[in-house]
Amino acid sequence: MHESAQGPRVTPAAGRTAPTPRPVPGPRSAATPRPGRPVPGPARPAPPAQRAHPAPAPVPGPAPVAPGSAPAGRPENRSAPQLQLIPAPAGGALDAAEETVDLLLESGRAPGDILVLTTGEQHPWAAHELSFGEAAYWAQQDAGDDVFFADASAVDRAKPRPVVVVAVNGDAGETVARALPVARDRAAALLIVCGDPQTINSALGAGV
Repeated sequence: MHESAQGPRVTPAAGRTAPTPRPVPGPRSAATPRPGRPVPGPARPAPPAQRAHPAPAPVPGPAPVAPGSAPAGRPENRSAPQLQLIPAPAGGALDAAEETVDLLLESGRAPGDILVLTTGEQHPWAAHELSFGEAAYWAQQDAGDDVFFADASAVDRAKPRPVVVVAVNGDAGETVARALPVARDRAAALLIVCGDPQTINSALGAGV
């Protein structure tokens, strides 16, 4: 009696052709760029003046007014602003002003509340934006949605904002003497001046 074997017939190993193994993908080198990934970068170069730190989210509601800046019963834009002096040499006044802006933003001030004036060399952001034309530059002030940097010689064109920061980073003569009183008029709540105290006191005509 013949038994029938179930299952596939076994072929001797010598007669089999080994199947070609499928290639196993190796690890991607860290230096190998991911295909199809576009390289980020705006068509318009970012202003060199703006720092890399992310601007904090605007705090809901109106920005807090510094104590004593607006006496009760008087509108804020008609009262004398609170005055703060940050001593700094002319060469460090701009850095001090930038640090002050950072602190204001971190404390909850909206970017559009802040105007920064320089009495000497322009802030790099202003120089960059002016390269695209004055109309586009001043339109950003009108938009009022970000910190605006301007040269003190153009303070007459600057619109009032709750906070004005002045960097006395040069030209300790007529420009400072003319710009600081006007900057005080432009500050609705707070005027912060970074620079040499003697120069600032002389320009403002008051001890601070």
